[in-house]
Amino acid sequence: MLQIKNLCVSLKKDLRAIIDGFSFVLGESDRAVIIGEEGNGKSTLLKLIYSPELAESYCEYSGEIITRGVKLGYLPQEMSANEKALAVADFCAKIPEFYDTSPKVLGKLCRELDLPAELPFTEQLTGTLSGGERVKLQLLKILISEPDVLLLDEPSNDIDIATLEWLERFINGCGKPVLFVSHDETLIENTANVIIHLEQIRRKTLPRASVVKSSYTEYINSRSRALDKQEQDANKEKAELNAKLVRFRRIEQSVEHAQNVISRQDPGGARLLKKKMHAVKSLEKRIDRESEDMTERPDIEEAIFLRFDEKINVPNGKTVAEFELPELTLGETVLARDIHLTVKGAEKVCITGRNGIGKTTLLKKIAESLFPRRDIVCGYMPQDYFDLLPMDRTPVEYLAPSGRKEDTTRAMTMLGSVKYTADEMAHSILELSGGQKAKLVFLKLTSDGCNVLLLDEPTRNFSPMSNPVIREILRNYGGAIISVSHDRRYISEVCGTVYELTENGLSRK
Repeated sequence: MLQIKNLCVSLKKDLRAIIDGFSFVLGESDRAVIIGEEGNGKSTLLKLIYSPELAESYCEYSGEIITRGVKLGYLPQEMSANEKALAVADFCAKIPEFYDTSPKVLGKLCRELDLPAELPFTEQLTGTLSGGERVKLQLLKILISEPDVLLLDEPSNDIDIATLEWLERFINGCGKPVLFVSHDETLIENTANVIIHLEQIRRKTLPRASVVKSSYTEYINSRSRALDKQEQDANKEKAELNAKLVRFRRIEQSVEHAQNVISRQDPGGARLLKKKMHAVKSLEKRIDRESEDMTERPDIEEAIFLRFDEKINVPNGKTVAEFELPELTLGETVLARDIHLTVKGAEKVCITGRNGIGKTTLLKKIAESLFPRRDIVCGYMPQDYFDLLPMDRTPVEYLAPSGRKEDTTRAMTMLGSVKYTADEMAHSILELSGGQKAKLVFLKLTSDGCNVLLLDEPTRNFSPMSNPVIREILRNYGGAIISVSHDRRYISEVCGTVYELTENGLSRK
C-alpha cells in the first residue's frame, strides 16, 4: 500500500520548507483528507506521490514515497492547457483501458456522473466544457482505469450538488483507499476518517503535520478543546509565575535595602544578610528553571483576517438588479429561456443548477448589465482567476498599481492580513496557489468599496479553516451579493434567496 517515510519538501524559489519529516501509511479502509491553509503543500504532496516530475520545476524533496505495485488514479486540481485543447474523445483515449471498456459499463459511469452517454466519443474540445463537466470527465477517465488508490485534488471543485452527493457516496463505498484534498467542509465531514493537517507556524518558518484517525468534526472539536486547555494552562502558569516574581522582588529589595543600611559595626548581621542574599539568588534560579518548563501558548496557523468597510450598504428599497434574458446561449446552443431576476437592497442571492446549464455564463451577463451603472459599485470574482488577474505581476503591484510608497505599504499590510509572506508578495501571481489567488481577489474587492458583489464559486479555493471566516464576512456584508455556488455551507449560512437555473429559467428554491 501507499507509504511515506520522513518526507521533506522545500520550495526552490525562496528555499522555504513546506513539509518536514512527514511519515504516513494509507490503509486499505482509509479515506484521508489533507487540509491546511493555501500554499502549505497539499497539492504538491499529491503530485509527489503520483509523479514527482509534476512538482520538480518548483520544489525539491527528500525521503521515501513507496508506491510499488500500486496503481494510482490521480485527479489534478486543474486541467492543463494541452488537455483543454484536446477533443473529448482524444482526451479519453489517452488511457488504453478506454477502448476495452464495454458500452454498458461506460454508460453506467456516465449516468452516475450525469454526463451524456455520447460525450466520451465527441469532438467537442474539453476546454469548452463547464468547470464541473471537466471534473466529471476526469473522474470518468480515472474510474475507467480501475486504480488501486485514488489521489483526488479538489474533486468537489465546480461540480453540482447532485454530483457532490454522488461523490460522497462514491468515496465512502468505492472500497479503495482515498487520499484527497478538499475545501468543501460538508464533503469532508461526510467522508473522511483520517485527517492530515499541514500547517506553517512561527510566521510560516516552521512546517508542522498532524495525522489523526477521526472524523473531521471530531478532529476540529478535540483540537479546539486541546488548544483552549493549553491556553488556559499557559495563562494560569504565567499568572502563578508573575505572583512568585512579585514576592521574589519584594524579598530581594528588602534584603538589598538591609544590606545598604546595616552598620559596619555589625559584621555578624552583614554575614547573615549575605547568606540571605545567596538564598534569594538560588530562589531566582529556581524560578527561571520553572519558567522554562511552563506550558507554551498554542502556536497555530491562524485564520485569515479580511473585512469590508462597515459603512457599505444598500437601501432596502433600492433595485440592485432587474435582469431579463429571453435566451441564454453559449455559441449556437440555447442553455435556458425566459430568465428573470430581481434583486433588491442588501439581498444575498445564490444561483445553483446542474453542471453545463450556464450559471457562469449567466453571471457574466448579469455583470455586464450592472457594471455601467453609476448608482452602484460592482465587484466581480470570476470562477477562472485568469480572467481577472494579471498573472505576470506581483500581488503588491496588482493591489498598488500606482507604485507610490504609501499605496505599496498599504498593499503589503493587506497581504500580511491574509498570511502572505514577504517572499510570496514578490512572486508573480501565476506562481501562487489557487487559494492565494482567491485571497488576492477578495482583497481587491474589500479595497474597492464595492456595494454589489458578483461571485462565481467564492469559497472554492479557501481552506476548511478559512471558509468559516469567509462565510461570516459575506454574511455580515452590508451590500448585495449575486453568486453562483455549490457549497452547501455557503448557501445555507450566507444566502437568503436561492434560485435553480434550469432550461426553463430561474426557479426559487
